[in-house]
Amino acid sequence: MGRATAIELSSNPNNHLLLIGRTKQSLDETLDQCQQNAQHRVAPFDIRNAEEWRLAIAANLDATANLCGVFANAGVGGENHYGPEVRWDEIISINLTGTYVTIMELLPWLQKSTDDFRHIVITSSCLARFGVPNYTAYCTAKTGLLGLTRSMALQLATDNILVNALCPGWVETAMAKSSIQHLANRNEKPYEEAFQEQMSYVPLQRISQPTEIARMVKFLFSNEQTSITGQGLDINNGSVML
Repeated sequence: MGRATAIELSSNPNNHLLLIGRTKQSLDETLDQCQQNAQHRVAPFDIRNAEEWRLAIAANLDATANLCGVFANAGVGGENHYGPEVRWDEIISINLTGTYVTIMELLPWLQKSTDDFRHIVITSSCLARFGVPNYTAYCTAKTGLLGLTRSMALQLATDNILVNALCPGWVETAMAKSSIQHLANRNEKPYEEAFQEQMSYVPLQRISQPTEIARMVKFLFSNEQTSITGQGLDINNGSVML
């Protein structure tokens, strides 16, 4: 979803992107697919580390930079089981704490932007709306992101910074494919059978494409609307209807 969003945003020649992730190779592959890629930059580091954020910001944003949008999309998924190899801390720290650190380290740049409105878009999940067995850490982290969204939206309203979260369902990503493969292995089924079973639980019986998420982020960044803030926006083929 991050790659698709970078590619979508790069279609605007006025956008200068700073792409952040854990591995330089993946970031470079994304950069290669962006338009006007000479004007974009990459910074590989762990988003949970505030000091690495400051180093990356110092290296990539000068005093004239006008930051108008932050897409806080980094995350990890999967099950966690209580015991010696429990993944609770890993999943909570990357998904929830990492997003908080991302926003707080970039907030001063958003606040001094000359744009009338600025945007923070957070990737939550439909699993913030309902529980899934053995996904206790993931559900907790993604639900926490909705609380963070609402709190930050109120906190930053006077700065005209709009804060919203996306709640995707199944999206055709490597993480989704890995999750479905895990279900297939557990139930001793072929991948395609497990995939079709999961789609049968979705009202539209389809999986979203990363480009659909990207277009939603682009819309929110566009200032075509300036009234949506503090919302969890469900983009999950009807898996959640509020």
